[in-house]
Amino acid sequence: MRLADSATLAEFARGEHVMTVCNACRYCEQYCPVFPAMEERVLFAKADLTYLANLCHNCGECLYACQFAPPHEFGINVPQTLARIRVRSYEDHSWPPAFGAAFRHHGVATALGLVGVLTLLMLVATWVMNPTGLRQPSGDFYAVVPHGVMVSLFGGVGVFVLLALGMGLRAFWGEVQPSGPRSTGQDLWRALVDALTLRHLHTTGVDCTTAEDMRRPWRRWFHHCTLYGFMLCFASTSVAAIYHIVFGWHAPYAYTSLPVLLGTVGGLGLLVGPAGLLAVRRQRDPDLGDAEQKGLDEAFIVLLWLTSLTGLVLLVLRAQEAMGVLLVIHLGAVLALFLTLPYGKFVHGIYRTAALVKYAVESRH
Repeated sequence: MRLADSATLAEFARGEHVMTVCNACRYCEQYCPVFPAMEERVLFAKADLTYLANLCHNCGECLYACQFAPPHEFGINVPQTLARIRVRSYEDHSWPPAFGAAFRHHGVATALGLVGVLTLLMLVATWVMNPTGLRQPSGDFYAVVPHGVMVSLFGGVGVFVLLALGMGLRAFWGEVQPSGPRSTGQDLWRALVDALTLRHLHTTGVDCTTAEDMRRPWRRWFHHCTLYGFMLCFASTSVAAIYHIVFGWHAPYAYTSLPVLLGTVGGLGLLVGPAGLLAVRRQRDPDLGDAEQKGLDEAFIVLLWLTSLTGLVLLVLRAQEAMGVLLVIHLGAVLALFLTLPYGKFVHGIYRTAALVKYAVESRH
């Protein structure tokens, strides 16, 4: 185990105890895929616990149904135990390995500080390279930051991020599925549908658990706004790149153009979704999660929200003299988000989808 410190060993030992008790009881087997997957196992090694932890959607139903939950002497709390193992798995599979410690040091102040530092560096660099570029009312972003510079900077960061995420996923899959049946297209499709619909976030009903006897749809809806808002913003950037490279159509694009429409809808989703998730998180029963992961969760939420906010403000004021400064602030926020993707809460979506693939394979067999 790469991060085999005493805390990590204690978390996995606790997880083994909890899953052993649950496997003997099996009262919660109808709630989510974690319990059917658990029942296929007699012993719970680190790989098994890593798989089950990332398969868990933290719906919370099992905590309130459990007869052995606190204050019982067994103290069984599946959502909290698996949440702690999940973040350990993020650290253990990070690439490069030394960066795994970043998962322990996230916080809103750290995220905002990173945005501030990157923005300041980019402001200075832009001023040095193009002193008049920060006062461009034309709406031409490339008059502020040349296209080649922007592509080189974000292209280089993007390649590193994809490599880091890919290596992390490779290590995760190599641990949880080192052998056995291979996944098929049907397995991949089932896992993708489950991930995109968040079906297991509300397995026992139409709404998500916020506290005992309190179920609301907001957590699921805000997750959807965040996920699809992110995807639409990515689609906007991709379409704009095709316009520029393939067709030679250069920005700024009209407000009715496809890149702007996709980016606007996606940006609104990334304003509503993260803000809503932050509000729901503050209201949710703290026993359903790990208090130590507050910084990890909220830093990612704030970076997403700040990236969207600066992008939408830039879009509205792109014909004003402040456009150059607004562009650099937005790029600083985007760069901070990108750099933290492999070492923040973003990875949970990747590992959870991989766990759903493994679950689909196991269910088929």
